[in-house]
Amino acid sequence: MDFNLKGKRAFIAGVADDQGYGFAIAKALAEAGCEIIVGTWTPLMNIFQMSLDRGKFDESRKLKSGFVLEFTKIYPLDVAYDSMEEVPEEVKSNKRYQGYDNYAIKEVVELVKKDFGSIDILVHAIANGPEVTKPLLETSRNGYLTAVSSSAYSFVSLLKHFGPIMGKDGAALSLTYIAADKVIPGYGGGMSSAKAALESDTKILAYEAGRKWGVRVNTISAGPFKSRAAKAIGFIETMIEYAEANAPLQRELYGEDVGRSALFLCSPLASAITGVTLFVDNGLHVMGAVQTGLENYKPASV
Repeated sequence: MDFNLKGKRAFIAGVADDQGYGFAIAKALAEAGCEIIVGTWTPLMNIFQMSLDRGKFDESRKLKSGFVLEFTKIYPLDVAYDSMEEVPEEVKSNKRYQGYDNYAIKEVVELVKKDFGSIDILVHAIANGPEVTKPLLETSRNGYLTAVSSSAYSFVSLLKHFGPIMGKDGAALSLTYIAADKVIPGYGGGMSSAKAALESDTKILAYEAGRKWGVRVNTISAGPFKSRAAKAIGFIETMIEYAEANAPLQRELYGEDVGRSALFLCSPLASAITGVTLFVDNGLHVMGAVQTGLENYKPASV
């Protein structure tokens, strides 16, 4: 089973702590020998770097091989902007952005090319919906467009810019959610629309990037997970409890479940797989109804 990624290099966009799926994917790829570089949202760059330096993540960075997850380089990254020319002056002058420049997608890719020459794997682990707690009917145009821009188009832009420096047989991967095609009350602000766009784009990008660069493009629809970003939804604990109670596999979903699936999709074992949405949710996506409350249900005679 060839999970050996020695000599390969991955860029993971969206790692800012040790809680999310992005970090879990980084660990899984590192276990296979892959070199890891990351892009961290610019306002969180200082906090993330200080946490690393102070050893806050030392325990979670331990690999089963006995080694420790190392980030060869961390780049400040704001995927809301394709180039620095698009960044408004109020953002550039914001104190959370002070001390950083060249954090838009185009400039970050140019820096990666200068520092490393190429990458083999691109992982998009980013989602941002400023109005995620609002019902869709109460979502503003700006909130909706921000969600789609940061959570879906950013993957298109990252692949557009990274594609030319990805080796043949490269792999690009994003993270989606069941709200792309099922109603999840409370998951609003245009985020469900963004995930639907992401899944649709995955198919088109698989065709275009495959023909243009030989790069495979897939997405993982992961189940609910108590990450820092997920807490912004406001009821992540309820979502997790529901999933564990009603999924075919009644077990907790772990970050490493998604990490291992990502490793497979980015490895030579998946060399003929592209354009796929892979559900990693203990089977929750297959359920149309749950058993609770239906014990005495009798279908109408026909």
